[in-house]
Amino acid sequence: MISIVTPVFNEEDNVIYFHDEVTKVMESLPIDYEIIYVDDGSRDRTSELLLQLSRRDSHVRALSLARNFGHQIALTCGLDYAEGDAVITMDGDLQHPPSLIPVLIQKWQDGYNIVQTIRTSTEDAGLFKKVTSAGYYALINQISSAPIVPGGSDFRLMDKEAVRVFRRFREHSRFIRGIVSGMGFRQTSVTFAAPKRHAGVSKFSLRKMLHFAMDGILTNSTVPLRMAFYTGACSGLLGIILIIHVLYCKITGTAVPGWSTIMILLSLFGSLQLMGLGIIGEYIGRIFEETRQRPLYWLSSDMHSASEENPPSPHTDFQKH
Repeated sequence: MISIVTPVFNEEDNVIYFHDEVTKVMESLPIDYEIIYVDDGSRDRTSELLLQLSRRDSHVRALSLARNFGHQIALTCGLDYAEGDAVITMDGDLQHPPSLIPVLIQKWQDGYNIVQTIRTSTEDAGLFKKVTSAGYYALINQISSAPIVPGGSDFRLMDKEAVRVFRRFREHSRFIRGIVSGMGFRQTSVTFAAPKRHAGVSKFSLRKMLHFAMDGILTNSTVPLRMAFYTGACSGLLGIILIIHVLYCKITGTAVPGWSTIMILLSLFGSLQLMGLGIIGEYIGRIFEETRQRPLYWLSSDMHSASEENPPSPHTDFQKH
């Protein structure tokens, strides 16, 4: 059986069309399937439409999170509940084409544990997003021990063994692409060109993009901490040079009374100290988040087919570790 996990957030204009397209593809394959929708605290009619789908289609299970936890947590929730021999994660805006599902399944049947998709282009992506995305992947691959292929997405297939291992990763600040890249197993990739969204606008705002990028860097590398140390060391060296310069001016009598040098030093070292403290604070904040050991998410409802009186519970193997 194949499980398809799709997080949705305010996708009332897309969810029905997405479901019809995925169903059309899956019914053409000689394989059983389930579609798990994870409603990430939508404020429109998404939850109502998912309820309708779960009532009319026995393949559908709709999980509603109690609030908006974010895309990566919603994906994790779906993976926790998936029952399939392989799990495909994909977005519900049709920028992850359902027509690619048979290709992912074929790669899995060829013996690969993880089949990752690589986005070669996005039709509605602007120049700013393309440039920042390319720069971000170049940066994170320089500082991370687990390389992440540029253009990687959360459209992928993982077999049940890879999913079982993934469930043991329970950090709150999650960058799933980095986690999966570092898991090992036998991996391959498939390229695709992402079409425009079927309807609506992206819910991934600039603020969310920056937060996602920060999670990717801080959860995959300690290089920023080392950078703060090296920056401080370089600043100390610069400070010594400035002190020597001031003493030289004092001895030669060329020192000009004033506050320029003092203000430069205060501004330079003050900003560097604040930057270093900010980096350290980001790591400490994540340590604090993890030590509270709060659940990653909680549900407000679990809408399953009415024909199934006792829907399966989420896997709990991750709770044993």
